[in-house]
Amino acid sequence: MTSVRKIINDPVYGFITIDHPLILQIISHPYYQRLRNIHQMAFAHLVYPGAVHSRLHHSLGAYHLMSNALFELKSKGITIEPEEELGAKIAILLHDIGHGPFSHALENELINGVRHEAISLLIIKKLNNEFSGQLQTAIDIFTDQYSKRFLHQLVSGQLDVDRMDYLNRDSFFTGVAEGVIGYDRIIKMLAVKDGDLMVEEKAIYSIEKFLVSRRLMYWQVYLHKTVLAAEMMLVNIIRRAKELINRGEGIKCASDAFDFFLHQSGGSALIEKNLDTFCALDDNDIIATIKNWCKHPDKILATLCRSLTDRYLYKVKLQAEPIDPQFLKAKLKEAKDKLDIDEKDVKYFVFTGTTSNTTYDPKDELINILFKDGTVKDISMVDNALIQQNSSLAIGEVKKYYICYLRSQ
Repeated sequence: MTSVRKIINDPVYGFITIDHPLILQIISHPYYQRLRNIHQMAFAHLVYPGAVHSRLHHSLGAYHLMSNALFELKSKGITIEPEEELGAKIAILLHDIGHGPFSHALENELINGVRHEAISLLIIKKLNNEFSGQLQTAIDIFTDQYSKRFLHQLVSGQLDVDRMDYLNRDSFFTGVAEGVIGYDRIIKMLAVKDGDLMVEEKAIYSIEKFLVSRRLMYWQVYLHKTVLAAEMMLVNIIRRAKELINRGEGIKCASDAFDFFLHQSGGSALIEKNLDTFCALDDNDIIATIKNWCKHPDKILATLCRSLTDRYLYKVKLQAEPIDPQFLKAKLKEAKDKLDIDEKDVKYFVFTGTTSNTTYDPKDELINILFKDGTVKDISMVDNALIQQNSSLAIGEVKKYYICYLRSQ
């Protein structure tokens, strides 16, 4: 292949180098370029105005960290063949290519029962056909079918470069210092033993900071009350639109791609048959449609769309205990009277739910620490570590209950 070397100026890492023609071809493909128009953090910019970076930014950053990680492992004597290195880089570059508009917010609403990982795999397989089978190693690594498991763990695991980049990048663009991690030190301390990815003993505190930062970013940014309110409002807009369609009422979207999926039902088979149509969808389709629906004759749909467009969002209460039924009942009545709507439609404006976060769960894939004497311990079993089995900080799910309801004014 003809040699190629391109550099991309990234605000987080500086220059990112593209040094393989196949990777440049993939980045130039319309399926990949679509990621420019999908926000990495959905509605977080409603709280943190700087959080307008895209899925393309994130995937390029993860690719850069993968390149650094592979370089470090090779420098420690780990055998990684050129084909394997290319496969790992492509796998991380395309790990999020299956995200739809507004990512996780609409993952189970627009197309039911199909996770973005499954759609990513469909797209990677289609690209593999287009590029004459050159992505097969990337597919094997992505699906954890490759013999060197540590390559998959770098793509998807407790210590993957995906998490390292999104924490670092999201912290940078939101300005939330709690999310800053020592990604460069963690990468320097990566090791492989018996085919599994682990970190050297010297990185224990960097790993703990990584885990704590992730916890703080979830509660402070990803599960922020206003972000949750905006995402739930978007979900209810889609649900109301589908309800109107089921009743035979007219709904028209701003794009043919959005119109197609809003009017269709089906899982992975629907996506597989209409992959080009799915890859024409991005945040712009949704936002343009919502702006149009602000004047829709259906009062519920129009009110929801105007509220989201004008940032007049639900009021949200998050708490450790279940929501008081009397409080819920009062808010339901308040919304019904204020909006003068049927009781069956109040569910779009007042509802409850739960959200949760886990700092570190040893039942998931372990973060193993490699000691100088060759022994290996899970980080929660290390003496004097902050993340310990008996520590509430680390183990077990932190669950919170929420109620969304109309603002009083």
